[in-house]
Amino acid sequence: VQLQASGGGLVRPGDSLKLSCAASGRTPSTMAWFRQAPGKEREFVAAINLSGVRKDYLDSVKGRFTISRANAKNTVYLQMNSLKPEDTAVYYCYADGIYRDLPYIYWGQGTEVTVSS
Repeated sequence: VQLQASGGGLVRPGDSLKLSCAASGRTPSTMAWFRQAPGKEREFVAAINLSGVRKDYLDSVKGRFTISRANAKNTVYLQMNSLKPEDTAVYYCYADGIYRDLPYIYWGQGTEVTVSS
């Protein structure tokens, strides 16, 4: 599985961005977004299970970010609204699953989001 993330950019506070991450190969079970701000450790942002029913969010993004997925395209999205300067980070796509009874985890290359006035 290879993950290709896109959609980052420079926006102003209050603006919106939509990140996308396409997985090549098999359909992952869980897909998620993590982020890493300068000088900080990588942190979990949001995750979605295979069916799309279960979604989990970092408390600070609840109500502003929405994770979704399109399994036909092996793609996960992160709609980010009401962006704040503290959302500035490199956003990484994550995918995991089971293949031939063995678990796997993959990370995308990251897409940079900068929120600044």
